Amino acid sequence: MKDTQEDAPGGTGSPRRPARPYWRAGFLRGGIELRHLLRNSKEMSGHLVNVAVALLVVAYVDDDVPGTRTPMAHLALAGFAAYLLFQIGLLNLPQILVTEREEGALLRLRATPGGIPAYLVAKCLLVVVTAVGTLALLLVAAALLVDGPLPQGPGGWLTLLWVTTLGLLAVVPLGAALGAVLPNPREALALIMLPVMGLLITSGTAFPITSLPVPVQQVASVFPLKWMAQGLRSALLPDAARAAEPAGSWELPMVALVLTAWAVLGFLLAVPLLRRAARRESGSRLSARHRKAERSGAMPA
Repeated sequence: MKDTQEDAPGGTGSPRRPARPYWRAGFLRGGIELRHLLRNSKEMSGHLVNVAVALLVVAYVDDDVPGTRTPMAHLALAGFAAYLLFQIGLLNLPQILVTEREEGALLRLRATPGGIPAYLVAKCLLVVVTAVGTLALLLVAAALLVDGPLPQGPGGWLTLLWVTTLGLLAVVPLGAALGAVLPNPREALALIMLPVMGLLITSGTAFPITSLPVPVQQVASVFPLKWMAQGLRSALLPDAARAAEPAGSWELPMVALVLTAWAVLGFLLAVPLLRRAARRESGSRLSARHRKAERSGAMPA
């Protein structure tokens, strides 16, 4: 009968210990990174500043949404909530990945069984907890300080939960895929910021999307931010606010469909691109990047 135990390298005959499941390793790593984030006052202050800016803008927004009795400030707050989720997944995560790649993290993962999936799980956990915490802080602070809206009834809270979950699933893997292909950290932000700001303006996050030309609305509807904002408006605003939507309704099935499609696409891209980036890493490449950074003054010699 065939022996079920594999010999360890070197012929000792000792059974090889099974590798720790990558998802468990990812959660352990993610927990460590969350603790580091909470102890990093600079990074925490960045998230707090985003919330403070959103509250200041909302506090100075007057009037109602055209055709409704819904305050424009409430629509803007729902848009800011969607944008904060989008920003953390699609701006912050690629910068983290590019920075850690420059520091040799992907090179080390090459020697770790299941290292890339575990790394992706850890980053997803870090971003999801950060995004949900930022969203909760924004909504609670807005409700207390500027009379901001909160979901009404169990249905509203359930919609907030699934839209937030699907929205993060749509953008976090996409952010990881971008982080795998972007160049150095200095260029990563510049390459992402312009299209993200364009989406912020065209996705109906700051003002009713119906005020934009129809072709612009159609382009924005391809991307997840428009649907994240629409789903959050459905959770936070009264039903009467549907009159300001292009279709005159919240279109929640379409929200779920588009966000799910982006989530699937992101996961299909993220793992192979991260693996490809890890395979391309080598000690010589890492040393060359460090020497280039030292010559440019971006890294101390």
